[in-house]
Order: sequence, then C-alpha cells, then structure tokens
Amino acid sequence: METTTETPWLTTEQQRIWRSFLSGSIVLNDRLDRDLRTAHGLSSPEYEILVRLSEAPGRSIRMAELADAVSHSRSRVTHTIARLEREGIVLRGQCSEDGRGVSAVLTDHGFSVLEAAAHTHVRGVHDYFVDNASPEEFEVIGRVMARVSEHLHGHQF
Repeated sequence: METTTETPWLTTEQQRIWRSFLSGSIVLNDRLDRDLRTAHGLSSPEYEILVRLSEAPGRSIRMAELADAVSHSRSRVTHTIARLEREGIVLRGQCSEDGRGVSAVLTDHGFSVLEAAAHTHVRGVHDYFVDNASPEEFEVIGRVMARVSEHLHGHQF
C-alpha cells in the first residue's frame, strides 16, 4: 500500500456538514445528559451502564467487559460503579464463572431507577433527534454511524 503525506482537505460542503455533525452531537448529548441528571440524578454514562447491565444475562457483566462495551477506561467504569453502588443501584461481586474477575450486577432498585430514566431518555431521543429527521435520513445516519463504529472499534450494532 502506497503511503502519502498529502492531506485530503475537506471541501467547503464537507466542512459545513462536519461542523453541523459536531455541533449537533455535542448539544444533543449535553441535553440528554442534563435531562437525566435533572429528573433522575443519573449522568448519560451511568445510564448507558445501567442499560448494558439490564440487557446482560442475570443483569451482570464483568467489569472489564463493561468498560469495553461502553468504550470507557476501566478506572472510569470502576469509579462510576462505585458511585452507583453507594446508591444501591448496582452491586459488585466475584464472577460466578471463575471467581477471578469482578462483576457489576444491577439490583432490583437499580432496575426500577433505569425503568424511570428510560422514559426520560427515550422521550428526549425522539424529541431532539428522531423527530428532526425523515425515516430515510434517520436510516442513513444509522448506516453511516454503524460503519464508523465498525471501522474504529470493530463493534457492529
């Protein structure tokens, strides 16, 4: 493969679209986070962790796998889980499979917190994002972001 030092500068239209994407992503994520914090005392990263735990068998995931799933450092996930544990939303314990790793487990209380927060989050996703795109536009956004994720992280959604 030939290596080049030439930078593929963005066209004026590509630059406009890129800046719109950045601005929209930032304000969308900020608003979704603010809604969750205001209504439920949860940040968006905490909410995402609860969603992942709720979808896992036994509502339990090894901490290392959880960090990979939410694309956060292990130390950041450990800190977040510690806060959620103090609130009785999750518990930490030895992995049942081999006893060597540590798992995070969503408690019944945590599941009820997630159920309430999900209404706020999904309503926000609809109001701020889905309702601002036609079904065709929304599908294109999904395909493009799935390819970006696959290319950068090897995750397919």
